[in-house]
Amino acid sequence: MVLVEISDSTESKSNLICVDNLRGVSEFSLDFLKDRVKVRASCNGLLCCSSIPDKGVYYVCNPMTREFKLLPKSRERPVTRFYPDVEATLVGLACDLSGNKFNVVLAGHHRTFGHRPDGTFICLIFDSDSNKWRKFVSFQEDHFTHMNKNQVVFVNGALHWLTRSYSYILALDLDYEIWRKISLPDEVSYGTGNRVYLLESSGCLSLIQISDAWMKIWVMKDYERELWHMVDGVSLRCIRGLVPGIFPITQTGEYVFLATLKQVLVYHRRSRVWKEMYSVKNSATLPLWFSAHAFRSTIFPCD
Repeated sequence: MVLVEISDSTESKSNLICVDNLRGVSEFSLDFLKDRVKVRASCNGLLCCSSIPDKGVYYVCNPMTREFKLLPKSRERPVTRFYPDVEATLVGLACDLSGNKFNVVLAGHHRTFGHRPDGTFICLIFDSDSNKWRKFVSFQEDHFTHMNKNQVVFVNGALHWLTRSYSYILALDLDYEIWRKISLPDEVSYGTGNRVYLLESSGCLSLIQISDAWMKIWVMKDYERELWHMVDGVSLRCIRGLVPGIFPITQTGEYVFLATLKQVLVYHRRSRVWKEMYSVKNSATLPLWFSAHAFRSTIFPCD
């Protein structure tokens, strides 16, 4: 399923819709949080949301059960030189279904006022078991686009982000609290009309490369040895006019969901048929892909 935040230019608040190939389009609300929030990450049925009026306030919630947890502040007093909880470069949510626990990750560069980031990368990890934050510091010079930040993938006990340079995937091992760089397939190239996106596929990392005419799907079959296999090649000829503004959001073995400026499309992998699932009727202020997240319905507890 795809979760999309719809911003109406005539209203100050956003509406959430869920697009599912079987159930169609349904609306739901996060009004039980009693706060104006922005969805920052999604994992195994839980959402991590940040408060819009109160910077540094985060919630983890299950929109299906309407349960939520207000996360404790990461520190008791504000820090003047670095505040990843206010302006986190990366926000990740990791839900371990087997262990019935979750982690929230906030990461960002150290920055003194009036200076550029010096490469010091501070990472804060919230653990639902201990109800506490822990911190570790490393050196990273990576940068991320908006879509890179949105498309964080939790597999193999680690959170993964595709870097802005598209040269590798940056992974955070939550057990050992170390960053790791994962190579992309040799055949994947970025630029000259090619775009690359990071998704999840049946518990594995997956890359989707979109060019002017083709969508190629890669899956990492061996995580430790970093072995990638191309599993599908899809002609984009019949949606040629949409290709420059199309973004893959989530996938299953049967479907690929993609978002454009005003539409959510689904591609049926077996029949190789494209279908429009949702279209914005009013004047949305932001493109749909800007606030689209992969989502699955579960009863995972968050308290």
